[in-house]
Amino acid sequence: MQDFDHIIVGAGTAGCLLANRLSADPSRKVLLIEAGKSDNYHWIHIPVGYLYCIGNPRTDWLYRTEADPGLNGRSLLYPRGKALGGCSSINGMIYMRGQARDYDQWAALTGEDEWSWERSLADFMGHESHYRLDGDEADPEHRRFHGHGKEWRVEKQRLRWEILDAFAKAAVQTGVPETSDFNRGTNEGVGYFEVNQRSGWRWNASKAFLRPVMSRPNLTVWTETQVEKLHLTQDPVQGWRCTGAQLRRKGQSIGVNAVRGVVLAAGAIGSVQVLELSGIGQKQVLDAAGIDVKIDHPGVGANLQDHLQIRAVYEVDGVKTLNTQANSLWGKAAIGLEYLFKRSGPMSMAPSQMGGFTRSDAQREWPNIEFHVQPLSLDAFGQPLHRFNAFTASVCNLNPTSRGTVHVKTADCADAPAISPNYLSTADDRKVAADSLRVARNIVAQPALKPYNPREIKPGVQYQTDDELVRLAGDIATTIFHPVGTTKMGRQNDPMAVVNPHLQALDGQGSAIRGLHIADAGVMPTITSGNTNSPTLLIAEKAARWILAST
Repeated sequence: MQDFDHIIVGAGTAGCLLANRLSADPSRKVLLIEAGKSDNYHWIHIPVGYLYCIGNPRTDWLYRTEADPGLNGRSLLYPRGKALGGCSSINGMIYMRGQARDYDQWAALTGEDEWSWERSLADFMGHESHYRLDGDEADPEHRRFHGHGKEWRVEKQRLRWEILDAFAKAAVQTGVPETSDFNRGTNEGVGYFEVNQRSGWRWNASKAFLRPVMSRPNLTVWTETQVEKLHLTQDPVQGWRCTGAQLRRKGQSIGVNAVRGVVLAAGAIGSVQVLELSGIGQKQVLDAAGIDVKIDHPGVGANLQDHLQIRAVYEVDGVKTLNTQANSLWGKAAIGLEYLFKRSGPMSMAPSQMGGFTRSDAQREWPNIEFHVQPLSLDAFGQPLHRFNAFTASVCNLNPTSRGTVHVKTADCADAPAISPNYLSTADDRKVAADSLRVARNIVAQPALKPYNPREIKPGVQYQTDDELVRLAGDIATTIFHPVGTTKMGRQNDPMAVVNPHLQALDGQGSAIRGLHIADAGVMPTITSGNTNSPTLLIAEKAARWILAST
């Protein structure tokens, strides 16, 4: 049985950063394990390649949700990255921190001021390389909020679209301010998203944090390796301790020891699965799966939150969109040649190019909905583009009050868990869904878009009442792939907290499980008000610092 100081489970967004930081101390022997393969698959690196990575067993776990009552009984595809870089290898590349209030709320909920916006800003800047600071004459305001010369590259998109510019002007005409920076603590406004790319290529966590340190002699990376269970021991005085893990590697079951501890960074789905396979979780869930209960913890797998987007599609006249640009061999060839020679154009596109943050109604204290706007339309993800010019304005509730669950079904690590988001299960979420579609309609009705004669083809103007719009939301809404919260952090005396404010795993009775930390999106007690990839890096940054200081 091999010995390591630290075992990191999951080489995704958080795991790559953790491996970088923990192995920086040459006296610490670090093992990073990843269930997927290397990120040397070409479609990972071409931005539009997400179309070929999502739903592909080479790069995606291929999860599906359980049938969801809030979606009128539908089951959704639930992509999760399965390769070095994890979800940062298949996601939308949007750089978004959220809102300052998100982090101040975490600080209040956990009692740890290190989670506050002011304390978190330094961590964001500490791994950032922002294009606005590339020159010597950067605006002082940019230097106040952004970092440079570090690993996580942020760039502006390498394209513009006339129809998106018109949408932005229309949003401004409704009172939404124009913004060029969504990451200063309030993201209210409309503008083009900034993206995690470098010179037109996807910039994932593997390129940023792992590749530069792969030659370190104290860092070992194993791909195509899964955790069967954690090794746990119990001492009458000191309580539970995690001493290592049992792994499935190359068809063999092998044990590894963790002298200083294990860090779960497998995400809001994967980390729950590892805990429950190890006997840490709700007794009734473990009993049903035939797993011996070691720690009965009601919080494991609870508190699932996600952003549910509702796609509104508008056909337009007199303007080019990707629908018609890509509907011929000549058009596709031109798109390919532009990317080949310039690294720009549609092949450099993030899935959504323009964003907007505003309120679903005037009584909301802060922006509570987000638009992802695209110069294209289709019936569903993975389906062909429509053959007429159109744009899509997808809108999501940033702060859903619905809560779901993630739980194993069997004791086999190869079997997918049951994912039950429980979308639209609260009156507030249903109200925001209906109101957000009305906000989209109000924007599209503005003078800036009038020259393009926009016609709503989805969901359709015949649907007007709250009940009609909520029912339609259930029919057409889909996830934006932001699951969080299933191993939430909280105060030591919170029986539902799975980790304490410093991300040490808890036993549900207020005591830490020594040698076990969790550092991924699952620890968020509440979802951030925006895309969740970069907040996950923040979590890993803090976790690494605390682990180095305490072990």
